[in-house]
Amino acid sequence: MDTVIVNADYDGKQISRDIYGHFSEHLGRCIYGGFWVGKNSDIPNINGYRKDVVEAFKEIDIPNLRWPGGCFADEYHWRDGVGACETRKRMINTHWGGVLEDNSFGTDEFFGLCEILGCKPYVNGNVGSGSVQEMSEWVEYITFGGESPISKLREKNGHKEPWKLPFFCVGNENWGCGGNMKPEYYADLYRRYQTYVRQYGATKIFKIACGPNTSDWNWTDVLMKEAGNFMDGLSLHHYTIEPDWSNKHTATGFDEKGWYIALKNASFMETLIRRHDEIMSKYDPEKRVALVVDEWGMWHAVEPETNPGFLYQQNTIRDALVAGITLNIFNNHCDRVRVANIAQAVNVLQSPVLTEGDKMIKTPTWYVFHMYKSHMDATHLTSSVASNEIGMDNARIISLTSSASYKRDVYTVTLTNASLRENKQVCVKLSGLSQKIKSAEATVLTADSMNSCNTFAQPDSVVEKKGTVKITSENEVEVTLPAMSVLQLTMTK
Repeated sequence: MDTVIVNADYDGKQISRDIYGHFSEHLGRCIYGGFWVGKNSDIPNINGYRKDVVEAFKEIDIPNLRWPGGCFADEYHWRDGVGACETRKRMINTHWGGVLEDNSFGTDEFFGLCEILGCKPYVNGNVGSGSVQEMSEWVEYITFGGESPISKLREKNGHKEPWKLPFFCVGNENWGCGGNMKPEYYADLYRRYQTYVRQYGATKIFKIACGPNTSDWNWTDVLMKEAGNFMDGLSLHHYTIEPDWSNKHTATGFDEKGWYIALKNASFMETLIRRHDEIMSKYDPEKRVALVVDEWGMWHAVEPETNPGFLYQQNTIRDALVAGITLNIFNNHCDRVRVANIAQAVNVLQSPVLTEGDKMIKTPTWYVFHMYKSHMDATHLTSSVASNEIGMDNARIISLTSSASYKRDVYTVTLTNASLRENKQVCVKLSGLSQKIKSAEATVLTADSMNSCNTFAQPDSVVEKKGTVKITSENEVEVTLPAMSVLQLTMTK
C-alpha cells in the first residue's frame, strides 16, 4: 500500500487562488466563437459573451484571466480595439492563422467579460512593437478616474468609471516572438516601461516582467539582478510537448511511451520552479517577487483538418494527469508561485472548454480544475509520498503525486496516479491532528483507456465520480486510486 503523510500542523503559507488562472489570446477560436459570439448571435449569449462558456468558467471559480496574448500582445495596439465596432481597424493576425482580426473584442469587451466572470483582469502590454506612451495611455484608459483626454475617451465609449487592473505584464516572450531580445536589453526596457505603468487608483497594479523560456537560468539571473526591485512578479513559460517538435502526435494519437514521456515532461515543472526559485532567492530571499507561470500545459499537433495556426486540440485523461501533477507542484511551491495561467481557456491547446457551433463540452482538464478549487486561498500543508517508480526506457516517474491544504475545518488532499494499469490503495495520514477525523469523501476522475476524451457526440465519457474511501483510524483514511486517475479527498474533524 502506498502512503501519503500530511502535516496537519499549518505551515502558514497560503495557496493563492490566482494559481488557478486561465489565458485567452486572440488565437484560433479562443476569443471569437469561444468567449465572444456577439450580441446578434443565435448562440445564447449575455451581451455577446457566450452563455454556456461563461457558466462553465464561473463553475470552477475562475480567479483571473490573461489577455490579449501571448505573441499577439506584442503586436496589439489597444486603440485599434476601442470605440464603435464599425470604425475599428481591421487587420491580419500574422501570428495565428493569417485570419482577419476585426478588433470587435477589445479593452471594453475584455473588462466586461471579467466583470461577468467575476474574475481579475490580467493584461499583457506591448513592448515588442509598442511605445512607452502607448502602454502608459492604455493603463490610463483602464484605471484613471480623473479628467484627461484618455479618461474622456473611455467615458465616450460608455465607461465613465475606471476599472481595476490587478495584474499587468510588461511584454510577452521578449526572448522570442516579443522581439528576440537579450536579457540585458529587456531588463533595461522593463525598467523604463514599468515606470510609466502608473497607479492612478487605490488598487495596486501587480507589475510582472517577462521571465524565462523554460530552463533559461541566465535570463532569470539577469532580470532579477538588473530589475528585480522594480517588479512584483517574473513570468515563466513551460509547455509539455513531444521531444521532436516537428513530429508531434495529436492529443489522442499516442502510445504507452507517449503517455509516460508527457507525464515526465510535466513533472519537470518541479525542477524548473526549484531552480528558478534558487536564482530568484539570491536577490530576493524574502520571496517578495512571485514566480508567475502564466503559460503552461500540453502542446500537441492540431486536430486533423483544422487550421494549423489555430492550435485546436482534443483533451484526454492524459491531459487531466498533466493538469493534476502541475497544480500539485504549484500548490507545494505556493511561497514562490502565486499566479499561473493554463494555456488556453477555450479551443486552444489544453483547454478546459471546447465549442463547436452551439455545442460546448467540458474537457477532462476542466474537471481537474473543478476538483482542485477547494485549494484556493487555503492554508498549505506539506505532504510526502511513499510510492514506486513507473514508466519505461527514459520516461520514468514516481507513480503518485500529492498536495494538501486546510480551510474552514476541511482538509483537502489531491492525488494523481500516473500508472496505466495499476490501481492503488493509498493510506492518507494526517500527522499531528489533534482531533479525530469525523467524515471523509472522495471524488475521482479516471477513464477506460489512456486516449479517452469527451466529444460532442459523447460529452460525458470522462467525468468526475464518487470515489471509494474509508476511515481506518482517528487520523488515517484509505482511498482507492484507480489507474490513470486524479482524486480529491476531503476530510473534516
